Amino acid sequence: MSGTNPTDATDPTNAVLVGHGDFGAKSSAVRAKMAERVAADLAAAFAAAEIDATVERPWSRVVVRTDQPTAAARVAATLPGVAFARPAVAVTPRLDLIRDATRRLAAASSQTAAESYAVDGDRIGPADAHEFSTRDLKIEAGRVVGEETGSPVDLDDPDRTYRIEARETEAFVSARRFDGPGGLPVGTQGRAVVLVSGGLDSPVAMWRLLRRGVVAIPVYVDLGDYGGSDHRARALEVIERLAARAPRADTRPRIVDGGPFVERVVETTDNTRMLSLRRAMLAAAEAVAERDDAHSIATGEALGQKSSQTGANLAATDAAVSIPVHRPLLTVDKPDIVAEAQDLGTYTDATLPVGCDRIAPSHPETNATRSDVVAAEPDGLLDIAREAGRNAEIVPL
Repeated sequence: MSGTNPTDATDPTNAVLVGHGDFGAKSSAVRAKMAERVAADLAAAFAAAEIDATVERPWSRVVVRTDQPTAAARVAATLPGVAFARPAVAVTPRLDLIRDATRRLAAASSQTAAESYAVDGDRIGPADAHEFSTRDLKIEAGRVVGEETGSPVDLDDPDRTYRIEARETEAFVSARRFDGPGGLPVGTQGRAVVLVSGGLDSPVAMWRLLRRGVVAIPVYVDLGDYGGSDHRARALEVIERLAARAPRADTRPRIVDGGPFVERVVETTDNTRMLSLRRAMLAAAEAVAERDDAHSIATGEALGQKSSQTGANLAATDAAVSIPVHRPLLTVDKPDIVAEAQDLGTYTDATLPVGCDRIAPSHPETNATRSDVVAAEPDGLLDIAREAGRNAEIVPL
């Protein structure tokens, strides 16, 4: 498929070159399987975004043929496993055609004479595959960019880099790069359930799991009278936003009716109340994990961020379940979490009242032991929570 971006008739690009993320050091067989997943995720994401595109995987790179290369590159750069996406001009690998493609890119760019540039090029393939060298690529492309823009060369810190990959049967010339999240394609590291609220932390934790190849199954615990429709709506909104970055994974929210066990916790506990509540939530999440064949649970907790998140208290809450509990944000500072949420588009009004604010006791325990917490909580609490998890409702996005 060839053509230009219909939103900009001067854009000569007709393809997108997509580089993989953090699996380049793996065996060739594993790399191939992961690249296939990236290609399939790209196709699904383009279909969801209504971008007409054909996805190919002729070698280590993924090549996208489309008449909307800029839009396709932006979408590609949101997906785990993608290190970069470059809108490119794809041509036959002849030096005159590469030179012409570079000139057209330079002419179409918004580069001013005051901006510097560099050319980075590689000739890939057997020695006799091309009638030019890598050095020829850089010299000729650099010359035409200088003629077209009047800009100075800066090989150390250029304002714009023109990138050329000349392979055996095709060459790609690009002047823009959209950085992706890197990581691993979703689905390569199994499944985990993630306790997701409408706050800042848990969506970021969910994203970090997705970025490392885990199918993150969101679990939202409805707090009953202590929650509210706005709290639930906010959680579903951020889950849907993250689900777009994993277009082939089952990221439908699992909604747990937590009202009954929340009421019992509030009625019967005092300073260990938040710990019993967290234990009940983890028990419910474990039941969802068993039902959905997930290997672990994850939360958005960070060490020392709240009274319930001290080292001792985390140990007391984790004892409620028998599978691993991961905390991707364990050592991350709050400002960094906020910044990541803003980048993801999941940042919302952090002052929106949530149920836990009304549940928390006046003087919460910060250094609990498991025996203290168990002694204070109502009999059968975890059994009630597990039953609620087994009956969790799956909500379509």
